[in-house]
Amino acid sequence: MNQLYKSAIAICFMLSSVGLQAQSTQTVKGQIIDKESKAALIGVTVIITDVDPIIGTTTNENGDFKLLGVPVGRRTIKVSYLGFKEQTMPNVVVNAGKETILDFALAENVVTTDEVVIIADGDKTATNSQMTVVSARSFNLEEAQRYAGSLNDPSRMAANFAGVSGANDARNDIVIRGNSPLGLLWRLEGVEIPNPNHFGSLGSTGGPVSMLNTNQLGKSDFMTSAFPANYGNATSGVFDLTLRRPNNEKREHMIQMGFNGLEAGTEGYFSKKSKASYMVNYRYSTLGIFKALGVEFGTGAAIPQYQDISFKVDVPTKKAGKFTLFGIGGLSNIDFFDSKIDATVKGTNFYNDGTQDIQFRSNMGVAGVSHTYFINDKTSTKLVLAASGSEQPVLVDTIYRPKIRTQRSFEANNTTNRITLNFSINKKFDKKNTFNTGINIDRIGFSLSAKGILGDTSGKLVSVRNSKGANYLSQIWTQWQHKFDNRFTANVGLHAQHFSLNNSFAIEPRLGIRFQANEKTAFNIGAGLHNQTQVILMYYNQSRLANGSINPNLSNKNLGFTNSIHFVLGYDYNFAKNWRMKIETYYQTLRNIPIEQRSSSFSTVNIGSDFVIPSNDSLVNKGTGYNYGVELTLERFFSNGFYLLGTASLFDSKYKGGDNVWRNTAYNGNYVVNALAGYELKMGKKSTFSINLKGTFAGGRRYIPIDEVASLAQKKTILIDNEAYTDQLPAYFRADVTLGFKREGKRITQQFLLQINNVTNNKNVFQRRYSVADNAISDQLQQSLLIIPQYRILF
Repeated sequence: MNQLYKSAIAICFMLSSVGLQAQSTQTVKGQIIDKESKAALIGVTVIITDVDPIIGTTTNENGDFKLLGVPVGRRTIKVSYLGFKEQTMPNVVVNAGKETILDFALAENVVTTDEVVIIADGDKTATNSQMTVVSARSFNLEEAQRYAGSLNDPSRMAANFAGVSGANDARNDIVIRGNSPLGLLWRLEGVEIPNPNHFGSLGSTGGPVSMLNTNQLGKSDFMTSAFPANYGNATSGVFDLTLRRPNNEKREHMIQMGFNGLEAGTEGYFSKKSKASYMVNYRYSTLGIFKALGVEFGTGAAIPQYQDISFKVDVPTKKAGKFTLFGIGGLSNIDFFDSKIDATVKGTNFYNDGTQDIQFRSNMGVAGVSHTYFINDKTSTKLVLAASGSEQPVLVDTIYRPKIRTQRSFEANNTTNRITLNFSINKKFDKKNTFNTGINIDRIGFSLSAKGILGDTSGKLVSVRNSKGANYLSQIWTQWQHKFDNRFTANVGLHAQHFSLNNSFAIEPRLGIRFQANEKTAFNIGAGLHNQTQVILMYYNQSRLANGSINPNLSNKNLGFTNSIHFVLGYDYNFAKNWRMKIETYYQTLRNIPIEQRSSSFSTVNIGSDFVIPSNDSLVNKGTGYNYGVELTLERFFSNGFYLLGTASLFDSKYKGGDNVWRNTAYNGNYVVNALAGYELKMGKKSTFSINLKGTFAGGRRYIPIDEVASLAQKKTILIDNEAYTDQLPAYFRADVTLGFKREGKRITQQFLLQINNVTNNKNVFQRRYSVADNAISDQLQQSLLIIPQYRILF
């Protein structure tokens, strides 16, 4: 640990001594478009309001603007255009080592008389999607990197928002309003993508380490309920990610080292004669270094290894529209060879109990190309073609003690591939009416194989899953936005989807209404029906006969969609400059959840937050459930060097399985409270010190109690099924602190962060489990105090 402190002091000294003759200005540029039509706006006035003299310009025929000689630091940009709502963006970060690129989307005024015009200055959470009016907010690169405890992970950052529970240090699963994380839809550049996390299992949506690189993220949307009609095959929420535009006039670079890995990034133009540009970022894990320094991160003696790459290429043309190539990919592996390690010195291990040797691999990749074309200044089309794939091979050997002997007990290799076509048309008829329609077709290929030991096979591996093939998921949507005036907006939509495996079909109406009562107050209403396919593995679980042998029949093949009906009421109150209060209350009904035909507590509503998808067979769509709750957000947007974010969620999440008993779901923690704050202190013209704080208090995880007597007697875990999720682990509390120092040089920006997670070293319980090795039931604790240095340089 002393080595970490010495490293921090050394880097701070280096930062304070570099760039003494640094240049203190930079270029700010970007593009301004019509929010509804997406067309470029010509002649928009753009000014920096907090410099003297004021720096200003107007947009050209492509909607582009450029502001030269902008002093580094946080700046306020004001954008105005005749007939459109004025927009002000405060606290734009301008660094010496990188040009600042911004995109604005202006909304047209419906009424241009003496009616009060609502200025977008207070709506700093406005989403990219103009059809979203409730249970949603946007975030950008600066927020993703600012919040304490987030580890530069968008998923962990989202856990700070109201309605999201993140009381799990081992994984970044997004639990929204008591729903399973399986209900989340991940999208990148307009298409669905596989789980973008290292060490993620097939069908899950989370994992220990994110592949997403915050250095490349653009403004992105996060939705927690009643999302618009262009989003489908999801029941809990949507993470709609975009990659920022590369710099097409200057070559820039980035190097970063921290807990998530050693990263290198570059971007720039291909030729000064064209506007084509590129951006690429590569990362390799550094956990081996941290392990050598004595840092414990929950994998025992095993060291996770991973690497990932992400890229984007923009090719605008004069007449043929804009072409974009994008992609992300990652490789990860970890080996738990507990048979070769003294059980008394393995350390904390969230993923293995010491009774098995496990070799796990997880690989994922997605690449796509999009084409945006304007038929005229009111009508545009977008076509996206993408291919993605994932694989998760795993080998498990059971350890027999005291004489160390291992025997292969399980092996699997599950792969999927997806080819996606997404086509949409956006039409702005006039200042009141905007129409959007589209189609999405996915060909989902798969190869699923697994072998395990059954009770009647004398230790021999028997095939429990062996399926190959492809299915098609087809979706179509249409939606209409009508603005009655500047205050009252209604969005109506219809989404339909079809799954070829068993011809499941659903039609889903969507509704969103926003009423701006005055400059400070707004009311929102959202409702919608949302359907989702099951995890691909569930469809191909083979049946077990009464004697324990395998029946090759696929008894789950005809499972239909799980569906959820969302109702949301929201209230926004911007009671002072830079202050916002938001209250939302919601009710969700869950239907057609797969459950067992026999009397049991099993329901797929409880899966998705670990590395195993259950192999239950003969399931039926007869389960039900509900979620309801109320959420409060109090936010002071960054101003005068200070920001504050407080969220509180009270909720109840219940379900009914095959035993026809109403129970808590596995995610029914009942409450989550987050408090975040941060302050920046200028140290002369070139240096900034920052401190960011975070505290989380949440209800403990629900679990199925262990039958202690039976488990000790049989030397294996025996659960009490009829008491499923009645017990709850102790409440979760964690406090995080991030200290930062930034130094601006002539052409570089250097930043050092010291992240202190679980600063109070609180003993949060991760799980209660039976250990075969110890023949005892014990509580396994979550992450202890963790100190992580990070260094980044932009040049």
